[in-house]
Amino acid sequence: MSTTQILFWSLSILAIFSAIMVVASKNPVHSVLWLIAVFFAISGHYILLNAQFLAIVNLIVYAGAIMVLFLFVIMLMNLNGDTEPQKNKWLKIAGVIAGGALLMVFVAALKNADLKNQIAQVNGGNIGLISNLGMELFHEYVIPFEISSVLFLSAMVGAVVIGKKE
Repeated sequence: MSTTQILFWSLSILAIFSAIMVVASKNPVHSVLWLIAVFFAISGHYILLNAQFLAIVNLIVYAGAIMVLFLFVIMLMNLNGDTEPQKNKWLKIAGVIAGGALLMVFVAALKNADLKNQIAQVNGGNIGLISNLGMELFHEYVIPFEISSVLFLSAMVGAVVIGKKE
């Protein structure tokens, strides 16, 4: 077993365990923290697929910004067990049945998939590299990139002017 396979399986186990803990945790703050662990595991998978840009964007945008926003919202809502409404047992049974039906759909969809003939190129090639994205962005799409930067700059100036006190 190669190092790539060991990393893949350990990251997969971490992602699946953390995703189960997101759903199973009683405390919403703990659920958000487990979701951050899921995002780290997914970023590890992106790195194994030689997609460094996606890994960094996943960490910065999802694990960083959005999860901090979730934590602030959860803390501002002051959720605790006393204020949470009690769920009916029939609602829980319906949720288990719906989850089982979704699992059956996933199994049926993967049953006919021909995975043996599909080969993923791992740790090779030049797909997903940040340098290739930069070359494409600054050669082919330099004009739209500069127009969007001027648009963002004007939006920042407008926000400062609107927010400025007299």
